[in-house]
Amino acid sequence: MSTLNEYLIQKKAAGAALREKAAQDPKPNVLKAQARAAGRSGIREIRIRDFQIISDSPENFAGYNLGPSSPELQLGVLSSCITHIALIQASERGVTLESLEVEVTGEQHPLAGKPGYEDVPIYPHNIQYKLYITSNESSETIAALHEAIERVCPIYNLLKNPQEIQGEVVHKTVQVVQEA
Repeated sequence: MSTLNEYLIQKKAAGAALREKAAQDPKPNVLKAQARAAGRSGIREIRIRDFQIISDSPENFAGYNLGPSSPELQLGVLSSCITHIALIQASERGVTLESLEVEVTGEQHPLAGKPGYEDVPIYPHNIQYKLYITSNESSETIAALHEAIERVCPIYNLLKNPQEIQGEVVHKTVQVVQEA
């Protein structure tokens, strides 16, 4: 298994190749995710490319606790994105890393949105992250890396900056056939 610094060298080369390809054909990447509720269990089967992720509620909320809830997944997505962008930025800047870990926390009030709790955000809030970096680099270098991470991390910026989301309902009706 390679070290993190060996990976950063590979990441830098891969990033340069992707930028070159994108410069020749600068079309946006179309991202797609699907979810469906599965039967009595209520688990959400999330499909992204050829991957399946299970999201579920805990037992005390009519689930089977087979996977993280949607708000937990969102925090996990943020931690993954910050980690990945930290690796990309470190590779591009020649920053050496011995280890890298991101911990994200947030709060969600169990009564949010219910009568008497309308002022409590229903979405995860008080979101914080800690970026643990082990490196021989200077504090100034790590501070510059941190600034770059927050500037370019797509999920961090998605959460920080309000987005317009358009939704559509496609309603399918069930045809009931009566026997004569």
